[in-house]
Amino acid sequence: MDKIIRNWRKEDAASLAKMLSNKKIQDNLRDGLAFPYTEQDALAFINDMLNADPTKTFAFAIVNDEDQAIGSIGAFRCGNIHRQTAEMGYYVAEDYWGQGVGTKAVKQLTDYVFAETDIIRIFAEPFSTNQASCRLLEKNGFQFEGTLRKNAVKNGKVVDMQMYALIK
Repeated sequence: MDKIIRNWRKEDAASLAKMLSNKKIQDNLRDGLAFPYTEQDALAFINDMLNADPTKTFAFAIVNDEDQAIGSIGAFRCGNIHRQTAEMGYYVAEDYWGQGVGTKAVKQLTDYVFAETDIIRIFAEPFSTNQASCRLLEKNGFQFEGTLRKNAVKNGKVVDMQMYALIK
């Protein structure tokens, strides 16, 4: 399997801005992102990821065969009694949906985190309506642990989320 995740680069800002200016992508992410998402927003994010604590933040660009950023993936260490647990999030540019890119990226990230850190549990909480993300997690061995009923407010609606986890 070819490596499709790499560290962020400042030159990824334009493609990141384009990806996150897509409402279909933002509808499946947490709130707090600008819309439209500008290159300045993207550069600030990239700088934050490049300067983040490398023992707590594992954030990468998902890239195509031409090494262009086509998505984002990260695992973020939790704290306190959950210090050996990380929450994972990801998205892929709409042009690459359904091509297995996200599945490969999740595999590479989880392999990396389990091999290079003391983290023993990685979890993700996709919205219940995001069946593609749920399938992607299942393909990578994540187990469905339950529905988090009325767990979030997204686009003015109270929504359920699904809890998936992978144990080292």
